[in-house]
Amino acid sequence: MPLTIKEITEKNTWEEFLSGCAEKTFLHSWNWGEFQKKEGNKIWRQGVYGSDNKLAAVALVVKIKARRGTFLFIPHGPIASGKSKTEESRYFKILLDGFKKLGKEEKADFIRVAPILERTKENTQIFKSSGFRKAPIHMHPEVTWELDISKPEEEILSGMRKTTRYLIRQAQKNNDIEIIKIQNKEGLKTFYEVHKETSLRHKFVPFSLKYIENEFDSLKDDNQISIFLGKYKSKVVSSAIVVYWQDAGFYHHGASLSEYNKVPVSYLLQWEAIKEAKARGCLAYNFWGIAPDIKKESDVSKSKHPWSGLSLFKMGFGGKIKEYVATQDFPLSNKYLLNYIIEKIRKAKRGL
Repeated sequence: MPLTIKEITEKNTWEEFLSGCAEKTFLHSWNWGEFQKKEGNKIWRQGVYGSDNKLAAVALVVKIKARRGTFLFIPHGPIASGKSKTEESRYFKILLDGFKKLGKEEKADFIRVAPILERTKENTQIFKSSGFRKAPIHMHPEVTWELDISKPEEEILSGMRKTTRYLIRQAQKNNDIEIIKIQNKEGLKTFYEVHKETSLRHKFVPFSLKYIENEFDSLKDDNQISIFLGKYKSKVVSSAIVVYWQDAGFYHHGASLSEYNKVPVSYLLQWEAIKEAKARGCLAYNFWGIAPDIKKESDVSKSKHPWSGLSLFKMGFGGKIKEYVATQDFPLSNKYLLNYIIEKIRKAKRGL
């Protein structure tokens, strides 16, 4: 069956296809493409069609210009709906070949793919056989923690770590703790103040306020984003930005003030975000990235990763680990080597 790649220009076509795919995140949604355009990035929404003109796979491609080089980026994609691994592999192959052609046309220095495929030898081989290599860094989570929220609330609570469940109960009884949900720019600014303090504590470069505002503006009209503010004695000490897309909620950005760590505001905030996801009909709550060397709670004490404490917090709510194929690069120019070295050094400095 001959396969062809066509540009997808209708939002409903894109979103309806993804609604039938099991493995996906909002990073491949239509509105995330709109966000990328707000960021000044050129995008393509590509679809693979069979001879029956039926859509079989999609790929959001983003052109990113950085000082270290220009590259095409595919965030948590491509996404296919094949009936078999062999069929899906064919769809990926034609897309990967298409990325190479587009990359050369756009004078990109390399192509970077952050797959949403389960980390198996078979899936990794799809990229290896097409000339891709493991990237020096990841741009989006390769290891995530996800909670099944299709069950009743009490059953979800019973599946949590005993300490987590206890702290949620304690926070609910504490009249000094308040969780509010807000959806406006003032809420974003409040979140960002706490976010900046968090970045200093954990030694990472925070997203700019403009970046977060563009994300908010791109998702708010479809009611796909909420800001949660956790207050203790009327002061915001914890905050989160949660994305709700299709059948899942995603804990995308988080922040907290370290001097209030012993007050369980963040625990109740997450529980309220989970309940909001259930109210919206979501079946899963994705806690986003965790440390790659932590597969279970007992690994936390041995981990030296800067995310180890945050990973323990997330795992306490119950759920399971999800590991995706490592981020893959395809060099297109000699400039890629310079980029590779720079990113390797940055990764080492951050202890990742």
